Amino acid sequence: MTPALQFPPELLLRAQGRGLGLKAAIFDVDGVLTDGRLYIGEHGETVKAFSTLDGQGLKLLVQGGIVPLVVTGRDSPAVRRRVADLGLPHAAYGAHDKVAAASALLSALGLDWADTGAIGDDWPDLPVFAQAAFSCAPANAHAEVKARADHVTAGPGGHGAAREFCDLLLMASGRYAALLQQTTATLDSR
Repeated sequence: MTPALQFPPELLLRAQGRGLGLKAAIFDVDGVLTDGRLYIGEHGETVKAFSTLDGQGLKLLVQGGIVPLVVTGRDSPAVRRRVADLGLPHAAYGAHDKVAAASALLSALGLDWADTGAIGDDWPDLPVFAQAAFSCAPANAHAEVKARADHVTAGPGGHGAAREFCDLLLMASGRYAALLQQTTATLDSR
């Protein structure tokens, strides 16, 4: 089965890291997995909206052997709940130094920055971009972040940007078509 989704060959090469595909991907939350807006109720509770497309992309990364790492500057019950619901065990919440937080997660997994991609939308993500082998920004990211990203997604944060990043990494690693085939075969057998 030939995938309908395509990326330019030069982008796929860049997203391969050392040539075998990246082994980990770092995700910011606000502005990447959400649209960046915070809804605060009268009792101080924060409500955020997450895309199911992005969630499926994160699950596919795991299936494809790429470890998602959530590194966010904020900590909230909504984010912890979403990360738990997706079954993502590697996360750092309230990370003021995102490079230090990501480095600790990578070290615990026996990985390094040369094996890692990252997606972020604002200035606190720039130090992570400087370390990662491949960087990506949502369409609605800050101009300075988009200028330093290896790829800017077609969609904005919270609306499929993280899914595009996941799909790109899976395609660059050569795992996308097999995952698509497995899913299609499963659906066809029902």
